[in-house]
Amino acid sequence: MSRSRFVQQAMGLGPQWQAREGWFDQHPAELEKQALLQTAQVQQAEMAATISSLEPEQPSTPMPAVELPRSANLPPVAVNVTTAPVSAPEAANPAILISPAVEVAIPSWDQLEQNVANCQRCQLCNTRSQTVFGRGNPQARWMLIGEAPGEHEDRQGEPFVGKAGQLLDNMLAAAGLDRDRDVYIANVLKCRPPGNRNPAPEEILACQDYLQQQIRHVQPTLILALGRFAVQTLLQTEQTIGRLRGQLHQYQGIPLIATYHPAYLLRNLPDKAKAWQDMVLAKQQFARLSQSV
Repeated sequence: MSRSRFVQQAMGLGPQWQAREGWFDQHPAELEKQALLQTAQVQQAEMAATISSLEPEQPSTPMPAVELPRSANLPPVAVNVTTAPVSAPEAANPAILISPAVEVAIPSWDQLEQNVANCQRCQLCNTRSQTVFGRGNPQARWMLIGEAPGEHEDRQGEPFVGKAGQLLDNMLAAAGLDRDRDVYIANVLKCRPPGNRNPAPEEILACQDYLQQQIRHVQPTLILALGRFAVQTLLQTEQTIGRLRGQLHQYQGIPLIATYHPAYLLRNLPDKAKAWQDMVLAKQQFARLSQSV
């Protein structure tokens, strides 16, 4: 009992006011204080649970401790380590040279042309007069791909400029295509093989990514492959043009039609009719593809 209460009782004076039991517990200020305390406790519990969930999960079966031998004369201790099986990667499709699922950075068009001009990847750099990058409209919907530069191309630095080029120009004009506006023309090889011999496999391999980068820049609607080496390189096959022509193929999702090389047609005049049939087929397929876009 406090001193003031004792004095009041001794004088016969009771307190004028006495708080009822439990009154302060129900006071609004006290209730608000208790609510804030409970909220803080809940937040602390939730935070503790979150931190606990971020901790690395302990393995259900701990690895047994391995005691290393104390003496070099003791036999080595064999330790069995169990690892999860790792699935082997799927075998790459040899017909796909660049996977479309993987985006590979390519140089700009001007940088690519400069890379080709300075290329020394194979021995052809020692015998060429100059590289032959391509000709036509880099934004054309048609892309024509030949085999390798010849003597005239090596001298002038452009593809299909000799008699074979004149025949190709006539075929394009008959199909209603302008060589400089409607098509882009490139070769598998960018350098002339000496004596116009056939391209060697290592030369095709050294040059293949230049052509792939050109195709990725142009993004043609249709590819017309001219000649055995161009067809077999793009389709990754050893079948002859006679078996591959007259039908629609695919190169990395781009429709492709195979036909004879103009230089071959100059030596085999009866096959000009077949080459024209291939050109008509290409026109029909291009019209169909253009409507579906």
